[in-house]
Amino acid sequence: MTGSRESGPHDLVPRMKVLAGENEDVTEADPPHPDWDDSYAGPPPPWDIGRPQPAFVRLAEAGTLTGALLDAGCGTGEHTILAALHDARAVGTDVSPRAIEVARRKAALRGIGTSFQVLDALHLDTLGETFDTVVDSGLFHVFDDDARTHYVTALQAALRPAGHLHLMCFSDRQPGDWGPRRVTEGELRDAFGSSWRIDSFAPDRFDINPGLGTPTAEAWLADVVRLAPR
Repeated sequence: MTGSRESGPHDLVPRMKVLAGENEDVTEADPPHPDWDDSYAGPPPPWDIGRPQPAFVRLAEAGTLTGALLDAGCGTGEHTILAALHDARAVGTDVSPRAIEVARRKAALRGIGTSFQVLDALHLDTLGETFDTVVDSGLFHVFDDDARTHYVTALQAALRPAGHLHLMCFSDRQPGDWGPRRVTEGELRDAFGSSWRIDSFAPDRFDINPGLGTPTAEAWLADVVRLAPR
């Protein structure tokens, strides 16, 4: 879920003690946000549960994670690998070199053919290719209003007309004040204008690591289709 330099994990969870480190494997012009990279230096952050989110397992089993697929903000690659196991030609991008290093290692150890690269999610248009499907598990909610607009524009550049964006984000239905910015249904719908169609929208839950007093967090799960230009 770490996909942009616009925000850092200090905005999502109480600050965690991390270890210093460097990784020069950067495939974009801008350096990665150090807070995102640091979040992968110590114990796993809340979102890095070591397996795909149940919602995306259901999507894969339903045959919706198909074709040329981009996992935007892929973290350590569980959803990219999941899609590849279901015959998608899967590419994962993340702003954190450490996360991408772990993702590549996972794929190699499991013998899964995927591609991973370090990239800010606001620059998806620089990938030089378009996709049939985009997965966003926990990325949309890290952006402020301005960055959210840029992100949706970048998604439009990366997704082919009639392509599907499967997006899961933190919901305003979650009680308390910990974690990332809550997203209302109206905010999510408003973010996708006339160039998009929302085919499904439903409440769901993220599984999260222990330490925040709950094993899950309330979420929205949406299937958003990019419309062809008129």
